[in-house]
Amino acid sequence: MTRPIRLPLLLAAAAALALAPPAAAAEAERASRILSVGGAVTEIVYALGEEDRLVARDATSTWPPEAESLPDVGYMRALSPEGVLSVAPDLIVAEEGAGPPETVDLLRAAEIPFVTVPDATDAAGVLARIRAVGQALGVSGKAAALADEVGAELHAAVAAAEAAPGAPKRVLFVLSTQGGRIMASGTGTAAAGIIELAGGVNAVAEFEGYKQMTDEAVAGAAPDVILMMDRGGDHASSDAELFAMPAIATTPAAEARAVVRMDGLTLLGFGPRTAEAVTALSEALHGG
Repeated sequence: MTRPIRLPLLLAAAAALALAPPAAAAEAERASRILSVGGAVTEIVYALGEEDRLVARDATSTWPPEAESLPDVGYMRALSPEGVLSVAPDLIVAEEGAGPPETVDLLRAAEIPFVTVPDATDAAGVLARIRAVGQALGVSGKAAALADEVGAELHAAVAAAEAAPGAPKRVLFVLSTQGGRIMASGTGTAAAGIIELAGGVNAVAEFEGYKQMTDEAVAGAAPDVILMMDRGGDHASSDAELFAMPAIATTPAAEARAVVRMDGLTLLGFGPRTAEAVTALSEALHGG
């Protein structure tokens, strides 16, 4: 089954975003000590060629590799005022959800401009993010050009995914197997968004966000493929451990030993590399 490609409409919607007023743009152009918070924000700053203005980044900002040489102010949802103020930013550009709120309030009280970049779970969101970062940095023209380039790449990647042969695969994104419990994605998440863009079907539609699922619910979802982030630590599990779990063992994915692991920031970042993620996931789902 194929779905109509709506990228031209999405591109038009993103292009309709208002540009920064002249005064705001001038202020952004003067910002020379920028703190980027969120992996996608940092990737966009680099893609815009404005990385020389960065003085620090958060722990999720690991791409491109050069970003890791910047001072790290900590995890984006657990920022401390002291850590942020220690790098003396004159502009903070952060993904939605950065915090905690008390830290954000203190930084704003210190009169440090704090720009929030909206979350994204679809193609239009990627382009809107690019334009929002460009506006914050006072380089809306460069952002428009980058959005056009990324939009064309996304259009091609989605078209190729939709043209892939065979029935769409039912995909269960597993965030964690810690403690033997399956934490999986429902609707309205970055995982659900990337699965759809890659031509798959999110196996869970009964809830929004990420939740723990019972063994019966996982079996009932009947995924053809398990999708996970490629990472270590308490949230990781080997293929053998994964398919031995009672919740997974009876699924078509276990029978086919079908699991796809991808870098988390590439897969779920919804930044400039989203077309790359769509292509890689589509090829993995369809055996390309």
